[in-house]
Amino acid sequence: MHKDKNKDYEPISEQEEEIGKAIVHAAYLVHKELGPGLLEKVYEICFCHILEKMGYDVKRQLDIPIVFDGITFSEGLKLDVLVDDLVICELKAIGVVHPVWEAQLLSLT
Repeated sequence: MHKDKNKDYEPISEQEEEIGKAIVHAAYLVHKELGPGLLEKVYEICFCHILEKMGYDVKRQLDIPIVFDGITFSEGLKLDVLVDDLVICELKAIGVVHPVWEAQLLSLT
């Protein structure tokens, strides 16, 4: 029996779809202008600038608390970019995506 992996997820909203398209466009513009080889922070600053120019609310480098054993630790995880308090962007300035970074993203949701 084939199980649909997407069955447990709701379809994304129109707002999420719009933000996603803006994110891809902003990433494209930054890459086109700056090219490869710079520090991640440089790309992040420019990426956020473009999204803000498009009218989105952008938050950078947010601390995500860890709750363990009934204690909340304020340090540990960092969220690179949050757009309109709805879409997380984890930026990487590398050539290959490492599986641990995918796990990092999944732990934030």
